[in-house]
Amino acid sequence: MRVSAGLPDFPWDTLAGAKATAVAHPDGVVDLSIGTPVDATPALGRQALAAAADSPGYPTVAGTSELRAAIATYLDDRWAAGGIAPDATLPVIGTKELVAWLPTLLGLGPDDLVVVPRTAYPTYLVGARVAGCRTVAADDLTGLGDERPALVWLNSPSNPTGQVLAAEVLAERVREARARGAVVASDECYGEFGWEAEPVSALAPQVSGGDHRGVLALHSLSKRSNLAGYRAGFVAGDPELVAELLAVRKHVGMIVPRPVQEAMRVLLGDDLHVAEQRGRYLGRRAVLRPALEAAGFRIDHSQGSLYLWATRDEDCRTSVDFLAGLGILAAPGDFYGADAAQHVRLALTATDERIAAAASRLVSSGGRASDHTR
Repeated sequence: MRVSAGLPDFPWDTLAGAKATAVAHPDGVVDLSIGTPVDATPALGRQALAAAADSPGYPTVAGTSELRAAIATYLDDRWAAGGIAPDATLPVIGTKELVAWLPTLLGLGPDDLVVVPRTAYPTYLVGARVAGCRTVAADDLTGLGDERPALVWLNSPSNPTGQVLAAEVLAERVREARARGAVVASDECYGEFGWEAEPVSALAPQVSGGDHRGVLALHSLSKRSNLAGYRAGFVAGDPELVAELLAVRKHVGMIVPRPVQEAMRVLLGDDLHVAEQRGRYLGRRAVLRPALEAAGFRIDHSQGSLYLWATRDEDCRTSVDFLAGLGILAAPGDFYGADAAQHVRLALTATDERIAAAASRLVSSGGRASDHTR
């Protein structure tokens, strides 16, 4: 049996037509679809990577003791996690990898139910399907009757909507999951970027009740530190769950390279580069948002993360085509669930010059299709 037979089509493949239109724009494409960082990796991280480049031996799956201590310190200092032990942390090969493999690593299968948000990063669903699990899309568990899910995903700030959930909302969802015996996986990869609300970690006492049992928090350095090309992330929380993940990952060789571990360690201890990157994204947001509104879009949620969640109350593919006519490539909301079929996601991960170009085109369009598409 082919595992791929049970998976949805790779969503980005459906953008080929819109991409061709956008690329053909006489003033060049502005690609705001995928959200890959374009700003330089901080020199601090590059220097640490180079200094550790002579690494002839195998690294450890658990990560160096220095890296795990740095992760624990970061979670306590930045996220008020309430005292994370280094042994309750684990580096991963980019957080998407962990999202996709978490149900399998936890030993879940066809008898298990995985709950994903109604509008969600598609890899939550893909990971459940790879493990053969049942899935349901729900933002809380009250409508599940007597179902006892094995794994519940939370995501704040959200990809794609940018919604930031309040601590009391997160706490209630953690309580609901625990009452049903579920593991909570909290995807906090965009946590450093809260614009209109302050993100809170599921590990924080006001959410977890000071008890990390059954809770895992996932973090990434891809956006925080422009480290997407390094594949650097980590998971932390319940010590028993982390130990189980470590045991399985040892067998299957899921190891973060030693130079990458060292870059992670150094960058987790530095706040200055994060503040600088926040400033870049905030400036781009201030340019792009009013331009989208001038072109007839309404911005929903978007209190955090690196995206604007926009709609003109029309089919998302119509919006994608309109934007492509302006040379702007956006992600259609239908990538993220049926509830998102009238929205598009636009990333702030383009250069200042490209964001300014997109804004100029949007304002000039007045909400009308570009002559380029006629």
